[in-house]
Amino acid sequence: MLMKAEQSTLLLVDVQAKLMPAISQGMEVVDRCTLLATIAGLLEVPVIATEQVPDKLGPNVESVRELCHHTVSKYHFDACPDGLIDALPEGRQHIVIGGCETHVCMLQTALSLLDAGYKVWVVADATGSRNDFDRDVALDRLHQSGARIVTTEMVAFEWMVDCRHPRFRDVQALIK
Repeated sequence: MLMKAEQSTLLLVDVQAKLMPAISQGMEVVDRCTLLATIAGLLEVPVIATEQVPDKLGPNVESVRELCHHTVSKYHFDACPDGLIDALPEGRQHIVIGGCETHVCMLQTALSLLDAGYKVWVVADATGSRNDFDRDVALDRLHQSGARIVTTEMVAFEWMVDCRHPRFRDVQALIK
């Protein structure tokens, strides 16, 4: 099944400035999440973010925060009980997800979205945990649970469909 831009929402989980130094390859995760949000903006895909206990962990990194249409503050590891599903745009059943920590908040949120009937794509190169083993086990569990594991470039090119897309050159320039 292909991701369709007109049916997608990009969800970025807990890309918080105070958390990122503890994440393995944290700056690469931030860069990929920012790239995804930029591409989503070019292709008119809504971008939703979450922040875990923002009064203690602070806000998402600025590059992510400024590209989001809405941010859900949460206290549960799974963002759904704190209002995520209500914040998702109606009629968009494809959720493309990245963020941190892959094995905790991102995993629990993705599993709940699958249980709620959404189709979920996890962007592997835009996810992170404190250690790579936890991240890799979480990605495997998500795949076994029905999420599709993808990369940033897979998302970009599936959303555009073909090289005649009016934003193709813009997106291609961002990826290169």
